Amino acid sequence: MRIKLSLQPTDGEFNQPNKHAVQGFIYNMLRDTRYEERHDEPRFKFFTFSDFFRDRKGRLTFIISSPERGFINALYSKLKKREHVYIGKHQLKLLEVTKFDVPLRNRFQTGSPIVIYKNSRENEYFKLHTHLDLRFFLERLKDNAERKYNAFYDDDFILEGPLFDRIIPKVRNNNKLDVYVKVVKNGRPFPVIGSNWELLEKERIEPHERRFYRFIMEAGLGEKNSLGFGFINPIRGEGRA
Repeated sequence: MRIKLSLQPTDGEFNQPNKHAVQGFIYNMLRDTRYEERHDEPRFKFFTFSDFFRDRKGRLTFIISSPERGFINALYSKLKKREHVYIGKHQLKLLEVTKFDVPLRNRFQTGSPIVIYKNSRENEYFKLHTHLDLRFFLERLKDNAERKYNAFYDDDFILEGPLFDRIIPKVRNNNKLDVYVKVVKNGRPFPVIGSNWELLEKERIEPHERRFYRFIMEAGLGEKNSLGFGFINPIRGEGRA
């Protein structure tokens, strides 16, 4: 389930905000709800959000997604009562807030970079340009998705075969594959390295796999989902799964 927020800056130019500030905004909106302790729970957070983009009307927009309908409903109930919101130091007019579901399809693209660790103990991120190992990328992505899914549903599901059958990375203007995102927390910046993808395709999603793919579509792929990484969108124009 998803929420789309359309915003208008009230204090001048507003560029892509610090992801930690957006995360803080979401947690702030959860105060006085059953999810107000989510930030401190030692487990997967089961939500993510997209990068900011301009919608068809030119409005500043981003989307929050979660497989937990109660989580989205709690956010929506708080947001629909507000005329303005604060993200970091910026005040923004809340032009529109929409709650919606998206149909499951077999082709996806990223709405924010996917992040995985090459070595979590060394805090080393996987870099497409450096490591050149798509098999490692897909295996680590699949393992992470299975662990999150099984934690959410208290299950022991294992996906047979690869997570995706065809993948196409998004190449940036400087011919770079990796995306370096500066995240600022408590005044201290640190880089997070990920990758964007034009296509993540599963040729056929079997009936018993549909709940799993719906889950990853809303929970996000890879690491650091609650910081706004690993958001994916189904690609329109293809048959439903």
